[in-house]
Amino acid sequence: MKKPRVIVIGGGLAGSEAAWQLARRGVPVDLYEMRPRRMTEAHQTGYLGELVCSNSLKAVDPTNAHGLLKAEMQKLGSLILEAAEKARLPGGKALVVDREIFARHITETLEQHPLVRIHREEMTEIPENEIVIVATGPLTSPALAEKLKEITGEETLAFYDAISPIVDADTLDYSKLFFQDRHGLDEESYLNAPMTREEYERFVDALVHAEKHQPHFDEKIPYFEGCLPIEEMARRGLDTLRYGPLKPIGLKDPRTGKQPYAVVQLRPENRDRTAYSLVGFQTQLRIPEQKRVFRMIPGLEHAEFLRYGAVHRNTYLKAPAILKPTLQLKMRENVFIAGQLVGTEGYTEAAMGGLLAGINAARLVQGKPPVVPPLHTMMGALIHYITTAPPKHFQPMNANFGLILDIPRGLKKAAKRKFIVERALEELDRWLQEISSNGS
Repeated sequence: MKKPRVIVIGGGLAGSEAAWQLARRGVPVDLYEMRPRRMTEAHQTGYLGELVCSNSLKAVDPTNAHGLLKAEMQKLGSLILEAAEKARLPGGKALVVDREIFARHITETLEQHPLVRIHREEMTEIPENEIVIVATGPLTSPALAEKLKEITGEETLAFYDAISPIVDADTLDYSKLFFQDRHGLDEESYLNAPMTREEYERFVDALVHAEKHQPHFDEKIPYFEGCLPIEEMARRGLDTLRYGPLKPIGLKDPRTGKQPYAVVQLRPENRDRTAYSLVGFQTQLRIPEQKRVFRMIPGLEHAEFLRYGAVHRNTYLKAPAILKPTLQLKMRENVFIAGQLVGTEGYTEAAMGGLLAGINAARLVQGKPPVVPPLHTMMGALIHYITTAPPKHFQPMNANFGLILDIPRGLKKAAKRKFIVERALEELDRWLQEISSNGS
């Protein structure tokens, strides 16, 4: 008898992870990805799992919330983290990857799996009588967004995210730059452009008065606070950037032996270090203004831009109103939602949603009840947030320890983190044993 198949719509991190989790559990998958036939505003290739905003998947240390999330996902056999290890670059405490190697590994792994069929076409319908995972991400096409609104009866919400510019390494003036990691780990993981007070204040003034690209959308809708455009941060106060992406803490200019007044950090985009992205420099400045203002950064006076910053529309659903903690829609339990579409923000968080949706869709096919990760894990805490937060003011959320509940009072920072991590991994191990004993 022919095995039931699961349809996965979207070949980003969440969709790719969902397809992998299904296939490794013996469930056939039809994965639909419209690229490269139809491109989005931010993607540049047809690879599955292409990273568009940064090549950093954030912290790897499990005493950090993002590191704990990765540790949990590794226990669950994440394809995304496997690809990240294959494509890893020096990045200090961050998991930095070569984006092409990363996406190519994901693509080839899924293309070669006998249970995965990849369809390079756009899906504008959500089949009623099939098990479906919708993982189309923040750039969900208007047609599919409309179909989701029809099903859920809820308006989708929108916020606007920005991507950072990338510069050609050969066009930088290294006499004004230095390699250093503020945590003292991989000393060549970041290239630093130190600024004097005068240089910094001139730069902030230029950012504040630079001309922005005027997109055709309602600017009253707020940005996501975790990914503000650099010029928006500059407008919030003269010192905002010095306490944000331009903070000099932990860095010492070898030419002066002192901590600079401010520092712009550049992160390598590939293993060959032929390109660098400006860390935290999401922007919606017009292209001529990007060239003018960003060339005010010491060492970037003659920088050639390989990619300019840009704004793209991000769509996410009012998850607390429509989503079960299993990531099933309340009104159609055969439909799962995964990735940034559910209101998690970040690459690893998106992959986590795909991982859970894949596990639960497989269980549905196998006649088993869907599962929810333990509340005290980072996975469980994120799922709990997106499904229980007040719907009226729901906003996307990153992994963070503020989501973890039931922490003993009086613990100092290090002890608190140790408690969170140890409890999370212990609870996850018990949970994995429980679902495995049920034949999952």
